[in-house]
Amino acid sequence: MDILQRLARVLDRPGFPWKRLIVGFSVGQYLFEGFLSLRQYRILQQKKPPKVLAEEVSQEVFDKSQAYGRAKAKFGFVSSLYGQAQNLGFIYYDILPRLWALTGLWLTSYAPAKYTGEIVHTLIFFFALNIITTLLGLPISYYSTFVLEEKFGFNKQTVKLWVTDMLKGQALMVVFGAPLLSAFLAIIQKTGNSFFYYLWLFGIGVQVFTITIYPIAILPLFNKLSPLEEGSLKTGVEGLAKRLNFPLKELYVIDGSKRSAHSNAYFYGLPWKKHIVIYDTLIEKSETEEVVAVLSHELGHWSLSHTTKLFGIAQFHMFYIFALFSVFIGNRSLYHSFGFKEEFPIIIGFILFSDALAPMDTIVKLLMNVLSRKFEFQADEFAVKLGYSKELAKSLIKLQIQNLSTMDADWLYASYHFSHPILPERLGALGWSTDEKTANEKQADSEKPVKASDREL
Repeated sequence: MDILQRLARVLDRPGFPWKRLIVGFSVGQYLFEGFLSLRQYRILQQKKPPKVLAEEVSQEVFDKSQAYGRAKAKFGFVSSLYGQAQNLGFIYYDILPRLWALTGLWLTSYAPAKYTGEIVHTLIFFFALNIITTLLGLPISYYSTFVLEEKFGFNKQTVKLWVTDMLKGQALMVVFGAPLLSAFLAIIQKTGNSFFYYLWLFGIGVQVFTITIYPIAILPLFNKLSPLEEGSLKTGVEGLAKRLNFPLKELYVIDGSKRSAHSNAYFYGLPWKKHIVIYDTLIEKSETEEVVAVLSHELGHWSLSHTTKLFGIAQFHMFYIFALFSVFIGNRSLYHSFGFKEEFPIIIGFILFSDALAPMDTIVKLLMNVLSRKFEFQADEFAVKLGYSKELAKSLIKLQIQNLSTMDADWLYASYHFSHPILPERLGALGWSTDEKTANEKQADSEKPVKASDREL
């Protein structure tokens, strides 16, 4: 505590150029990530697949994969420039202090006096800011879904569904965001300099609550979960769970094809009661043993305590974030740099603190990706020990072809951005070799691709 308070006094220096520093961080990160993207773009211009995939991927599929990768990269250049311009515009035109003043004026003009405190003001400000940023993000979201993804056959959404999902997301923001943000502010207001301990405990409680409530109240708003029908797949998965003493409660199929050709499988739940969810597209495109192999990899994460370790790391990260925030929450020089001369709202302090922490977050992201890739190799090895080496390799190759996923990657780009090893690395670790192509139906698959979700296998 004393160390944090001394650090707070050291950093609160009148006239310190916080705005220039944070702008420098933002521009530096943008330039660095742009440099990495240029390195990756050169890889996407290659004409031949990596050697390990030469017998698995046709030239036509490889060319289409490269074209998809280049299209996403070009879109990434534009969207990141747009985001950077938006960020700098917010800073240059003092959008935050102007919006805070405007919402405060609206509140004092129209709301009863008892509702003009900082918590209510923060809620109005936060939702107004969220609406602005959502509207600014619509062109990028629309192009990504209905132009880029549509061009390569991945999008299954209609405009109506896209709009409906967005409105549901905003409604959930109000229903859950308002009480959580109110509690966040109240804890800081009432617990003094040691607020970060209480915030940390509150954060843990929120995570447990989310794990419990998400599949019951939130997921059904967007997707339909149906019990997996009786058959060889259900028998195989239940047998795998029993073999590993995995506390399986229910097996579900999710209608992922409703929105896109995403394909994945995952599990969720409390330690003593787990549920497995398999995308309908994964079942449609894979053999039974291949789906079981995919799940042997996923359950490998559970058996090797990867999920527990990552949860523990997340709690440590959350604690250090809140502890560092206690250093900045009263930093008047930081507020002054961004146009807050008389009022020092907690939410503004947290936003500015997050911007100042960007370089540290970049390092944390890099280290977490290193750890995540290590865990992926270990989960693959776990599946191999269960006897699914061939099936897992075949499934990974099929998904690579169906997804038009990047076949190769620049090492520096992959280190910074990828939480999973690229396919050639995984196949090498699996000891995969074959003289004949695995994806017997790849021509049909390439006409109806399946794009994996962010958390790939």
